[in-house]
Amino acid sequence: MIANQLRPMTAGDVEPVVAAILDDDWGDRKAWFAFALASPACRVFVAEDGNGRAVGTGVLTIHGSVGWIGTIWVAPSMRRRGIGLALTEATIDAAEEAGCVTLLLVATETGRPMYERLGFEIQTWYRTMETPSGSLRRSRQQPPRIRSFRPDDLPAVVALDRVATGEDRAANLGQLATPDGTRVIERDGVVTGFVARAPWGGGATVAPRLDDAMAILDARRIAAQPGRRVRCGILLENEAGARALGAAGWTEAWRAPRMIRGLPLDWQPDHIWGQFNHAMG
Repeated sequence: MIANQLRPMTAGDVEPVVAAILDDDWGDRKAWFAFALASPACRVFVAEDGNGRAVGTGVLTIHGSVGWIGTIWVAPSMRRRGIGLALTEATIDAAEEAGCVTLLLVATETGRPMYERLGFEIQTWYRTMETPSGSLRRSRQQPPRIRSFRPDDLPAVVALDRVATGEDRAANLGQLATPDGTRVIERDGVVTGFVARAPWGGGATVAPRLDDAMAILDARRIAAQPGRRVRCGILLENEAGARALGAAGWTEAWRAPRMIRGLPLDWQPDHIWGQFNHAMG
């Protein structure tokens, strides 16, 4: 019965859904939903109650043969009725219809048992690291090789991202990589790392070299407004990165399991230093 109450999200759903999610202390998702509704790589679902009120959400992001599942939210008064399961199954069905052979998600402790029942297994863990903005413990200035993104950088950014993630994120990178929100590191005319910020606050950060990654993160820390906390997200495999961040004054704020279902990925987790969000990696 729940499945019959699921439908694609429309623009008219955004304001009430955003308000309900804010009331549930999940943060402001308005910019994210606006992007997802406009992106051909995303499928956005809502669950309705008997009065036509949206009481749940789910998002699938398609990166070639890889599908990311996220923003599985259910209104507190409607939980434990199978709505979260139905929304997750809807995203899985949409992913399989799109030809995805690998599914990824980041689980909360509450949601993890449901995902395990659906065949997801823990692949690794994200570690969210944070530090105050402003001055550094180390004497490092923003390196001159960090510069604004240019449109002709996109092929290099996509190639770096594909090696790091094992995914084809070209469509969304093409929309989100902008001169205002994206910075690249260039060595001898070659782009060797990047950070692409999203309107909702997240930012994909990829750098195969440790010193490039630290330079990008140092630049973010220096540029951030006073009193703000700067965050990055590394995978558990990135032990060298964790040591370098710790030495630079970053501390772990929380960690969450990254779960997988389907074929394994050919990826490089130690190249990844930040995420757009956990519904698109």
